Amino acid sequence: MHRISVWALALAFAVSAAQAQLTPPDPASIAVTSDEIVRYVAVAASSTGVVNALYEGIRCNTDEVRVYARHNPDKGWVQMTDSPWRSLHETRQPRYSLVLARTGACIGNAPNQSAAQIVCDLGGSVNWRFWNQ
Repeated sequence: MHRISVWALALAFAVSAAQAQLTPPDPASIAVTSDEIVRYVAVAASSTGVVNALYEGIRCNTDEVRVYARHNPDKGWVQMTDSPWRSLHETRQPRYSLVLARTGACIGNAPNQSAAQIVCDLGGSVNWRFWNQ
């Protein structure tokens, strides 16, 4: 029997083949902060080879996401000081943040218990999701 991760299964439904190639967030970048925001670095590569990275945060209690910084290949990380909180349910594509929230970053309206548990849940099979809760 093949083990399919929650992340891979959910992302397959959320992102079409015509869009950027997305990968799970870097496990080392995932953090649950004292203000209950799940922060992470998201990386996407286009079909033309352009790689984009965003440092984002998910506020589980309000189903919102915010971009804290963008990586520019020429300038490095650029802080987004005026970036607003946006609903996870907006129709902008791809819905990376929504998939992340629903497959391990959030449990209902609260962040998952730790960064380590988020990493475990993202890599776990559908049957083992949130097993340690």
